[in-house]
Amino acid sequence: MTASWRFSTLADRHRALGSDLEDWSGMGTAWSYDGDPMAEYMAIRTKAGLMDVSGLKKVHITGPAASHVIDRATTRNVEKLMPGRSVYATMLNDAGKFVDDCVIYRTGPNAFMVVHGSGQAHEQLTMAATGRDVSIRFDDNLHDLSLQGPLAVDYLEKYVPGIRDLAYFSQMQTSLFGKPAMISRTGYTGERGYELFVRGQDAPMIWDRILEEGAEMGIIPCRFTTLDLLRTESYLLFFPYDNSEMYPFENEGPGDTLWELGLDFTVSPGKTGFRGAEEHYRLKGRERFKIWGLKLEGTNVPGNGAPVFRDGKQVGVVTQAMYSPLNNHTVAIARIPVDCANDSTKLAVNCATHGEIAAVSSPMPFYDPDKKRRTAKG
Repeated sequence: MTASWRFSTLADRHRALGSDLEDWSGMGTAWSYDGDPMAEYMAIRTKAGLMDVSGLKKVHITGPAASHVIDRATTRNVEKLMPGRSVYATMLNDAGKFVDDCVIYRTGPNAFMVVHGSGQAHEQLTMAATGRDVSIRFDDNLHDLSLQGPLAVDYLEKYVPGIRDLAYFSQMQTSLFGKPAMISRTGYTGERGYELFVRGQDAPMIWDRILEEGAEMGIIPCRFTTLDLLRTESYLLFFPYDNSEMYPFENEGPGDTLWELGLDFTVSPGKTGFRGAEEHYRLKGRERFKIWGLKLEGTNVPGNGAPVFRDGKQVGVVTQAMYSPLNNHTVAIARIPVDCANDSTKLAVNCATHGEIAAVSSPMPFYDPDKKRRTAKG
């Protein structure tokens, strides 16, 4: 944890569960716990699990020019985003290449919160704010506890009036156990879930109480890397682990387009003026690869970086894979040629541990493709 300069107030809880608090985005993060990560995956898919995702960076943008800054730095039209609502967005550089993704929360007419990972979002926002009447403030006191799974709403409704009526990608200013909280119906699992934004001084009590009271419902603490199992099924990318920053091109520097990543939907229809917009539109149809799914035979899971072959020639690479006993499939996210981005190309993955694994290309998501679980009402 030598690189860490940010600290979760839940660090002692994570250590007690067996974590060494590996660094992610400057924060000691519970990448590992004692016990079986598959039990945590099953809890979130069938009951609920609680994760500390406070390593995500929270940036407040306030002032008369706040909407201009968001509009310039991100791909979304924030004029359509009303207070109490949020939206998933991406950010590009001048070359039209992806540099970060984020969730934009509008908390008032001139107030936003942008939550992002380890990419360049903070720098992008600061650049867009130059010379503008706006305040940008990084907030590391605000912790983010993610309660995810089909029973999350059943637990929260005991304490939060109206939680069942909270729509997908909406948030409410409320209280939890007598402490101020913003509860957002968002998450990174493909399940119905909620992110609890609370003060650092309140996070340990809230963490303890949810786990103590929720134990009889099957709610358990979950390590950060359990998200890799969930995101693979649900087609949720994780910068830079699916990107060319991790898997470089042979003859050019890093940088993937939204068309290649399948994230072009994050550009509001007709929007121009955001950083990299001209290049983004120019690069349509010029994809060098596609982020795509693989369905693999058997239950053996290839490691990250396992090469993908077609007719004996390497054509791609696995970025993340998992086996689900619940859904009885072994699946992977991969970087493969454009002409393999279908549901029928026969491929093979060369796994260093298990040898060659037969595979076929497949659209994603593999799980709940219509997104009915995460968007369920009532």
